[in-house]
Amino acid sequence: MANSTFGAVADTIYTDLDNEIKSTRRMLERFPEGHNDWRPHAKSMTLSSLASHTAELPLFAMKIVTTDDMDFLKGEYESHSCSSKTELLDLFDSSADKLRAALSAADSAALDRPWTLRKGDQVVGAGRKRDLVRSMALNHMVHHRAQLGVYYRMLDVPVPGLYGPSADERA
Repeated sequence: MANSTFGAVADTIYTDLDNEIKSTRRMLERFPEGHNDWRPHAKSMTLSSLASHTAELPLFAMKIVTTDDMDFLKGEYESHSCSSKTELLDLFDSSADKLRAALSAADSAALDRPWTLRKGDQVVGAGRKRDLVRSMALNHMVHHRAQLGVYYRMLDVPVPGLYGPSADERA
């Protein structure tokens, strides 16, 4: 069922988007101040890096909708680094608002156009915008949100129930 939040076309394609945005915000609201540099393993991102990346992913989705390509080597993507819960939520809310605006302005033909992610001459990913918004941005956001849940559990931060109750939020 369309929720009229992102525009008619986007609401039809991404029926779960509004819920995923709300769930991601709930996870970011639990960000534990004072653990920014914590990581569960030497190969893992720090908590603040992971949370910042999660918060900026709607902005990446907006870039897919509003551009024809992106080249990491040209500095066309700005990575954010937040050090507080307030900064994370401000970044996420701004990113989600920009994605909403971009999707509201997009029609079906625009979302069917090709988009390419490059690292110089190397193509990292390419496809229809509508598909890449889902795979490279939204699914990516959900993946990192789940990682945050693991980090939170290891730090004894209550994990919100997102698709039903969690061990910390019983029904």
